Amino acid sequence: MTTVAILPSRDESGHRMYRAISGDKQSVGKTAGEALDALTAELADDFPAMLLIQSVGPDRFFGAAQQQRLAELMALWHSANDQGVTLTLDLQSELDSLVAAELKAATARSAEMLSQINRES
Repeated sequence: MTTVAILPSRDESGHRMYRAISGDKQSVGKTAGEALDALTAELADDFPAMLLIQSVGPDRFFGAAQQQRLAELMALWHSANDQGVTLTLDLQSELDSLVAAELKAATARSAEMLSQINRES
């Protein structure tokens, strides 16, 4: 199954935009849907038939400090990528750890949501 991340960002003018990322492919749009639509045009036919989008603030799975640091590191990563350079090993390791923690948090949230749906059924 294809995994897609949609991240809020800012363009050079400071306007809000969204970046959809899947593997080595990515797209941007004025809305999350626009970014996703542009990305799906580039993906193989195995794109999932069901998509769950959840706007998540800090919670018990991934806190405010973690979200803030992840945003800072993602901004550094994008800047470095745009300049054709890489992050230091320490920063890249920290970014990788936070991405893994966010994925674990998203998985836990999804499991909790599924459990709640099953209880209500």
